[in-house]
Amino acid sequence: MNEPWSKKHKRVFKNCKFSLSNSFSQPLSQPELEEYVRKAQPEDTTLLDMYRNHDLQYVANGGSIDLREDVARVVYNNKLSAENILIFPGGQVALQTAALAFASGYHSIVFTPGYQSTIESPQWAVNNKGVTEIPRRPENNWQVDTKKLKEAIRDDTKFLILNEPYNPGGIVMTRELQQEIIEICEENDIVILCDEVYRLLEHDPMDRIPTMACSYKKGISAVTISKPWGGCGITIGWLACSDLNLVQKLVDVQYFGTACPSRSSEIQARMVLTASDAIIKDRIVIIKKNKELLQNFIENKFSEWFEWRRPNAGAIAFVKFKGPWTSEELGRHLAEVGISIKPAYCFCRDVSGDVEDYFRIGFGEIKMPLALEEFSKFVTDHEEVWRNKM
Repeated sequence: MNEPWSKKHKRVFKNCKFSLSNSFSQPLSQPELEEYVRKAQPEDTTLLDMYRNHDLQYVANGGSIDLREDVARVVYNNKLSAENILIFPGGQVALQTAALAFASGYHSIVFTPGYQSTIESPQWAVNNKGVTEIPRRPENNWQVDTKKLKEAIRDDTKFLILNEPYNPGGIVMTRELQQEIIEICEENDIVILCDEVYRLLEHDPMDRIPTMACSYKKGISAVTISKPWGGCGITIGWLACSDLNLVQKLVDVQYFGTACPSRSSEIQARMVLTASDAIIKDRIVIIKKNKELLQNFIENKFSEWFEWRRPNAGAIAFVKFKGPWTSEELGRHLAEVGISIKPAYCFCRDVSGDVEDYFRIGFGEIKMPLALEEFSKFVTDHEEVWRNKM
């Protein structure tokens, strides 16, 4: 197993006061969550009572039926049922479980730059037959290149990992591209795992694409409560799939890897889903306001030094630094003044060429404008030095 790419980031940016690194929407507090539930169900205190009075027995592998029913209803509009949902203690272990279930003994295809688990988890699978990494490029608006996808497929290719909306780019593909990828994989009998942790955070709901679990018989959706709803400390995630044979393979692997989730976390997740619309609406307001600030920073105030493919989903953006430093060098200098970003090395092993100039900014939190203001001061202080080096 390779070292976590973010391990280096944590060493460099430890104790930074101003964070532009975080990738989640504004985190909930427990009192805030309970208030959301009261507003959503003013005459029903069942969930609040359950949270305070639940027992501490083991939860069934794959999660309790009530949470799985809520996920099926709220997230998948009952196009899936509870038996199509597997609950995990967080989204990270869900990605690992899927890779162990479907990459073992086969060749896999992934895309880079990206979240490390979406790139490397197939390598952890037993007797895997290798992993092909296909680059996503800024000149293509960070989209999947289907020509390269077709070229990468082998007779033993049976597993492909997508991430839509895309991390670190903050871009969501079109329905037409999604369908083209599905048709390619269907023709070649390939399972698609799609990390959909930023779904429901599209800046315009019209850009939202269907879930992979509801679009493709061999499609699996991976989701976590942390990103769209800000339930980071709840540590509940899930995999959803319409094919019960594939679900059973996941169940068999999950049994040995994750035991069971916390019942208190399950109840908190049910509370989140009960007030889902209101929670996400409030997080989108924060995201859009911060995006406007970031857009002005990149496209107007400091366009000499930065550029991006403007994001349309999630709370993240991949930004290019056009000055004399790589993103790693920029990050080190920012860390010295207490500002945290995520340089390119957090998203790929090979940061050569254009990619080394990119870094990720998170803009989902209320406190983000303070960090951006400090970043602005840093840029203003260094512009003359940068020009002299160019």
